[in-house]
Amino acid sequence: MATRKTLFVLLDGIPADVIERVETPNLDLISGEGGYTRAYVGGEVGGDSESPTVSAVSYQSLLTGTWANKHNVWNNRVSNPDYGYWGIFRIAKAHDPSLHTALFSTWEDNRTRLIGDGLDAAGGMKLDHYVDGMENDQKRFPIAPDSGNIKNIDTFVASQAAEYIAAHGPDLTWVYLQYTDDMGHRYGESTEFDAAVRFADDLLGDIWQSIQARQAKSGENWLVVVTTDHGRKEKGGKGHGGQSSRERTTWIVTNSTCRNDRYYKMPGIVDILPSIVEHMKITMPEEIRRHLDGASFLDCP
Repeated sequence: MATRKTLFVLLDGIPADVIERVETPNLDLISGEGGYTRAYVGGEVGGDSESPTVSAVSYQSLLTGTWANKHNVWNNRVSNPDYGYWGIFRIAKAHDPSLHTALFSTWEDNRTRLIGDGLDAAGGMKLDHYVDGMENDQKRFPIAPDSGNIKNIDTFVASQAAEYIAAHGPDLTWVYLQYTDDMGHRYGESTEFDAAVRFADDLLGDIWQSIQARQAKSGENWLVVVTTDHGRKEKGGKGHGGQSSRERTTWIVTNSTCRNDRYYKMPGIVDILPSIVEHMKITMPEEIRRHLDGASFLDCP
């Protein structure tokens, strides 16, 4: 049986209506093998699980398959996450410690605070490979107008991911790119924001080529999931964080051919973790599984 591997990618702050309007040929190649669907973040409006449509909140909902009332990340300060709700990397390592994990991120807190890499409270699990923290290296990536430093970091992160995947084929990889959200906050609905979306798609294309090359050479069975963390406000598009339809409405692209009906019925970001578990045939501890808010949108043989 082919070795099952997973890459999940988060392109920050791109509403569904924008990703549907802007030309994204590489996302189209991935969805052409699988599918595209609208999705949502923010939990249940007015319910216990209602969660701010804010970046770190949604990242943790993806990583843990739970909403903010469980994982306890309510803003980008990530002041007191509840690591009792395990993240996907901890789940994978508990299932099989030999699984090779990797992270490529333009925001270091994804590893140090959300995943809790190496923290006793998060189980002491450590990623096998990571590339992050460049936003703190102003000598190498000096602050630049129009978030040019973040654009350069995204370029570096994506190139490192493409090279590492091609050479090593980690079993479970997360890639996070930030530049689109910076341009959304700066310009809102604009040609600049559209250009940033196309730029992110270009970077994704290099990573996708690495995966295709590995599949062709080794027959590995790769699941690719690409998503975003929030939409943007209706007026102007610069902000987000509330519960308007546009702020909550996101999207998911996957190459998987074993999608079930849930995929086309507005899945949540919390459905990505159980879908990865399904693809990789990971066994979760029951006390972790029963607290998930999501369910798999895949039924893989």
